[in-house]
Amino acid sequence: MSTSELPAKHAEPPASHADLMDGVYRWQRHFYDLTRKYYLLGRDRLISGLDVPPGGTVLELGCGTGRNIVLAARRYPAARFYGLDISAEMLETASAAMTREGLSGRVALARGDATDFDAKTLFGLATFDRIFVSYSLSMIPGWEKTVSAALAALSPDGSLHVVDFGQQEALPHWFRTLLRGWLAKFHVEPREALRDVLESESARVGASLRFRTLYRGYTWLAVIKIAI
Repeated sequence: MSTSELPAKHAEPPASHADLMDGVYRWQRHFYDLTRKYYLLGRDRLISGLDVPPGGTVLELGCGTGRNIVLAARRYPAARFYGLDISAEMLETASAAMTREGLSGRVALARGDATDFDAKTLFGLATFDRIFVSYSLSMIPGWEKTVSAALAALSPDGSLHVVDFGQQEALPHWFRTLLRGWLAKFHVEPREALRDVLESESARVGASLRFRTLYRGYTWLAVIKIAI
């Protein structure tokens, strides 16, 4: 079995949210990457900032179609990659992408809940050198738990990288209103408390936080670095 195939054993995510995401992406997954590249800004900057060590391990929570993993795997050819998503529909597309890109031997995918996952059971690894979450916290109920779960799965000297919608604080009010209305159609809600939660969680585990506001507040980009 190639590593991009879904593991036989995996934690079943909560049915309600899993079913919702499968419903949202059953058809969208076929053109998701073509449309999202125009407004999911900052993803490539996150990938370039991962700075994965040779032979390192990288986990994406909410990996979706696998677009980010493919790009990261090209940039860091000596690393191994793992992707977790709650949607079986998205994972089907991601698995096909790994096969198409010749990455099956370096990437493992699994279905699970990003707020409560057992990495050892899913992937055979308890910790990872890098974990990243790209435009997923704004879609996850109880997203704060995802931050805690990610930090718990970091290796010593590891780092958590997050990119997501900001509060558009320096953009016109009309733009913010239109964007929020559009995102709501896809069950997306920019997290106003994101910075506060990242600061609190960083302090809890004794880590450092670097937080950046991009594109006049359209995008928030953060890195939590574990102190050793």
